[in-house]
Amino acid sequence: MIEYAFSYADLEYFLLILVRVSCFVFIAPFFSMTNTPRNVRIGLSVCVAVILYNTVPQVEVTYNTLIGYFIVVLKEAVTGLLIGFAANLCTTIVSFAGHIADMEMGLSMASLMDPTTKESATITGIYYNYMVLLMLMISGMHRYLLKALAETYILIPVNGMIFHSDRLLSSMIGFMANYILIGFRICLPIFAVMIILNAVLGILAKVSPQLNMFAVGIQMKVLVGLGVLFLTTAMLPGAANFVFEQMKRMIVSFVEAMR
Repeated sequence: MIEYAFSYADLEYFLLILVRVSCFVFIAPFFSMTNTPRNVRIGLSVCVAVILYNTVPQVEVTYNTLIGYFIVVLKEAVTGLLIGFAANLCTTIVSFAGHIADMEMGLSMASLMDPTTKESATITGIYYNYMVLLMLMISGMHRYLLKALAETYILIPVNGMIFHSDRLLSSMIGFMANYILIGFRICLPIFAVMIILNAVLGILAKVSPQLNMFAVGIQMKVLVGLGVLFLTTAMLPGAANFVFEQMKRMIVSFVEAMR
C-alpha cells in the first residue's frame, strides 16, 4: 500500500506548475493538434507537472489572499501560453509558403479543411505543414519543447515572471522579417519557375495571338507547379531545419522577455 502525504502548500505549488504546463501543451505545436484527444493532453500535462514538481528546485511563493493566488496563477498561465505561442508561431511559416506557391500555381481557390487546426488551408500549405511537422518530430522537436519548458523553471521560477513589452515587441518584429524570408525560401523554386513560365507564355501570346494562352497557361502552371513541387521534396529537410532554428530563437527571445 502506497501512502503519500502532502500539505496544502505543496498542493498549491503543484497546481501552479500544472497551470504553466497545461497552458503550454494547449498551444504548443504537435501537442495542441485538434485530432489529439483531450484526455491525452490532460494526462500528459499532469505527468509532466509531477515530474517537474519532483525535479525542479522549489522556490517560496508568497501571497496573502485568494486574489494574490489568482494573480500568481494568471502569471503562470501567461508564461506557459507565451512560450507555446513562440513555438507555434514558427509553424505558420510553412502555411505562408504553401499559400504563395498555390497562388502561383493557380490552386489558391482549392482550399481544404485542415484537420489539425480546423481552419481553411491551401493544398500545398497542408502538404508543407504535414511534411515539415513530420520532419520536426523525427528531429526531436517534441523532446526539445519539453526540455525547454523544464528549463524555464530555472530561468523563470514560479511567480517570477516579469513582463518586458519592449523586448517582446522587438522579438515579434524580428520574427516577421524571418517569417517572410524563410517562407519565400521554401517556395522560391516554384516562384522562380512560375516567373519563367509566365515570361514564356507572354512571348507565345505575342508570337501566336490566335492561341488562347489563358486556357493553356492554367493547365501548364498546374502541371509544371506539381512537377517542381515533386522535384523539390528533397529540399524540405532544409526547410524544416530553418523552421526549427527559428523556433529555438523565438523561445529563447520570449523567455528573455519574461525574465
